Amino acid sequence: MTNECKPRIAVYPGSFDPVTLGHLDIIRRSAKQFDKVIVAVLNNLSKNPLFTVEEKKELLRTATADIPNVEVDGFRDLLVNYMDKKEAHVIVRGIRTVTDFEYEMQLASTNQKLNERIETIFMMTNPKYSYLSSSMVKEIARFGGAVGEFVTPEVEQALRRKYSDMN
Repeated sequence: MTNECKPRIAVYPGSFDPVTLGHLDIIRRSAKQFDKVIVAVLNNLSKNPLFTVEEKKELLRTATADIPNVEVDGFRDLLVNYMDKKEAHVIVRGIRTVTDFEYEMQLASTNQKLNERIETIFMMTNPKYSYLSSSMVKEIARFGGAVGEFVTPEVEQALRRKYSDMN
């Protein structure tokens, strides 16, 4: 089988704590560019997540149910090792700011050094989501603010449940 016949598989990794409309915009746009997009939830032990990996995966599955070539998965490994297992060659990353770009450039360079066949593609965030972050959404929700314009209804409900359980 030649390279041209293999499906073009991309991985969009992240913590997605929680998934926002900005994330979903990148997922939808990526799904138009690749045969398959794996949204890979990182089990990042250095962060203190609000949602478990399983909860995040379920929220992502619900949010992407209408996109047939999107698969939701989780991983707890070096991204390049995970990509080898999935036979993926492209990392998709969303860029909101110059600061994002500087950080993402370091990651892309490191990943390329670890596995030279892996490429990173940067997608500029839709301007209407350029200010949006999961951290900001959690902060607003924690204090009872409305987050419906930033996340799906399922995520909004999950945030309400999480914060009401904490109080």
